[in-house]
Amino acid sequence: MAAVCPQPPAARGWGGLWRLCNLLMAAFFGLAAAVQVNDPDAGLWIVVYSVPAALTLLVGYSPSITDNVVWRTLSDLHSVACVMGTIALGCSLFAYTQANILHEEEGRNPFGGIRLLVAISLSLVPFVMWLYIYVNKEVRSSWPTHCKTVI
Repeated sequence: MAAVCPQPPAARGWGGLWRLCNLLMAAFFGLAAAVQVNDPDAGLWIVVYSVPAALTLLVGYSPSITDNVVWRTLSDLHSVACVMGTIALGCSLFAYTQANILHEEEGRNPFGGIRLLVAISLSLVPFVMWLYIYVNKEVRSSWPTHCKTVI
């Protein structure tokens, strides 16, 4: 049997904060699912938001649930489905868009174009940051050795 080292007090505090964040995200996703009732395709979006609500709620109550094969499988399947759905929505937006993007659901309010621009920008930020870090050798040189073997 391997010896288990007790967590220092500071680490235990971070665990509580992690659990709180998961419970808050569960509430967020639960509320996001609840407000979909008036959407034309409510069933789809309720499921899309309810699954992460349930997953994060479980992590909030018992962080060790992430070691469970059922939890991991459901999380992975939901992630793959969301990526595929995002690709399908993107293709649909480009294939069926009318002359102006504001005719699409994403832009049907006065700030639709601005919101869409902000959403696209926020979606691209992680990729731009990753690319910057990957290309910048000075940043990578300060990485711990276990991180230097990543992509």
